[in-house]
Amino acid sequence: MRVGVVQLQGCDDPQRNLSVTSDLIKGAASAGANLIATPEVSNLIGASKSQQSSLLRSETDDPSLKAYQSLASDLSIWLSLGSLSLLCDNGQLANRSFMIAPDGSIRARYDKIHMFDVQLSDTESYSESDQYRAGNSAVTAQTELGIIGLTICYDIRFPQLYRDLAQAGATILMVPCAFTKSTGAAHLETLLRARAIETGCFVIAACQTGTHGKRETYGHSMVVDPWGTVLLDAGIEPGFFIVDCDPNAVTLARGKIPSLRHDREYKKPKHA
Repeated sequence: MRVGVVQLQGCDDPQRNLSVTSDLIKGAASAGANLIATPEVSNLIGASKSQQSSLLRSETDDPSLKAYQSLASDLSIWLSLGSLSLLCDNGQLANRSFMIAPDGSIRARYDKIHMFDVQLSDTESYSESDQYRAGNSAVTAQTELGIIGLTICYDIRFPQLYRDLAQAGATILMVPCAFTKSTGAAHLETLLRARAIETGCFVIAACQTGTHGKRETYGHSMVVDPWGTVLLDAGIEPGFFIVDCDPNAVTLARGKIPSLRHDREYKKPKHA
């Protein structure tokens, strides 16, 4: 399995993001990648709420999604479209990830479950639930590369989701990100390695990087193997990055530490 990871400095222009990302996907495919991953909110980042309402479309009408489906078909690749911001019927947005097959069909879609509602400092806060409708279903995609579990960014802080995906058969876990610079520097590598070690899965995190209006993201797209070894750290520059992954590493890691078979029921803690 040759993985291509797209690291993007996205902006508030969906057409520009599509053009830049498509070129990076083509580059990764030319380098032999058969699974290519893009970051969270690949279509739009850094836009104001008023801009979002005028620029975003529903899944049915979104031109970026249609273009990426055609591109996956043209290149005969599996494309993990990290996520798109899409309009929902109720006026809220969905932060939706797609697994697109080499024939251009959508093999799976996943709406981000955990909303990034945090107060990082007196001047930096985020409240995704004000705009986004949270998903409520864990999702896997069956591919010839293995079963792939779909997650998005802040989900990485909720380990049971990843354990559930692994116990449902996933051997590859996608974590497209737009991590803030401060939280990324403190936690991103540790969280990605922990989820890989706990599940015995490959973890692939394509990330946004740089500045996007008033927002700044961390970069450092990563691929981590099932033993917790970082196979790729892309640093902070935009581009595409290639890494080869041996699927046998999953069997080897789970053979050494078969913790997915060792879960037990227990009583939850309560105050004495």
